[in-house]
Amino acid sequence: MATLYSDSIARFGRQVFGEAATYPIRKIELSDLGEALRLGWEDFKAMPSHAVVVCVIYPVLGIALFRMVLGYSILPLLFPLAAGFALLGPFAAIGLYELSRRRERGEEPSVSDALHVLRAPAFGGMVELGVLLLVLFGAWIGVANAIYVSIFGHAPAASIPDFATRVLTTPEGWSLIIVGCGIGFLFAVVALCVSAVSFPLMLDRHATAIDAIRTSLRVVMKNPVAMAAWGLIVAALLVIGSIPLFVGLAVVLPVLGHATWHLYRKAVEPDPNPPQEEEPHLRKGHRYAADFPANLFPWSREREP
Repeated sequence: MATLYSDSIARFGRQVFGEAATYPIRKIELSDLGEALRLGWEDFKAMPSHAVVVCVIYPVLGIALFRMVLGYSILPLLFPLAAGFALLGPFAAIGLYELSRRRERGEEPSVSDALHVLRAPAFGGMVELGVLLLVLFGAWIGVANAIYVSIFGHAPAASIPDFATRVLTTPEGWSLIIVGCGIGFLFAVVALCVSAVSFPLMLDRHATAIDAIRTSLRVVMKNPVAMAAWGLIVAALLVIGSIPLFVGLAVVLPVLGHATWHLYRKAVEPDPNPPQEEEPHLRKGHRYAADFPANLFPWSREREP
């Protein structure tokens, strides 16, 4: 029985971490993090990717503030929601990875090119991992709310100053900060481990979700100091971007998204035989309104001289 149990554990370990490096990974240094951020900043300056973030994040924040104005108290969850951006960020930035990938190939992408990620062969795997991160985000919000209720009860804060005073000037408030940040750190570590390079890998190498997670875990295990520093950098930049009413996120999120692509390039060996991708204008020709009926029956055009 003991032998059977140990064999099962061994098989599980091989499935998760793999017996061989399907995607060879590299040892990265702290200097590589700075270089990834620099390249992410260059991508941000070269491409109007901030528009993508503004179109996505500002409506969400607007809805939250609108609910608060109507009297639905979400004050206790404002900080957990802002911190939750770090959990969902890797999935939200998949369009930015596509822009960086195209610019790396020498193209001059536009914002609309970010939507091409929807046609990626591994987009299904990206959605699967995105759902996993969404579940993790929901669990974090639930835990954060439970912590607040256990310390302060169900009575809502009267106003933002009242809430700030309650949290920052009372022993209960500091207990909330310490316990909340400690548990939030654990959620962030899980998110970092499973998604550090997962989405760029699926986009670039068409990896499955499980292979991408396995590779991401191996990158973290091989580079614990560098990846811990990367997590701290992401957290610090998100805090800085959130302070002026979240306005700074319009710059911070795209830069981090582009930088994540370059971090992936430094952490994972490139494909020695990358697939040749057809140019968009070769995949689909121009279509005109007068050709509409014929375009419904493309095989009929094959008989044309």
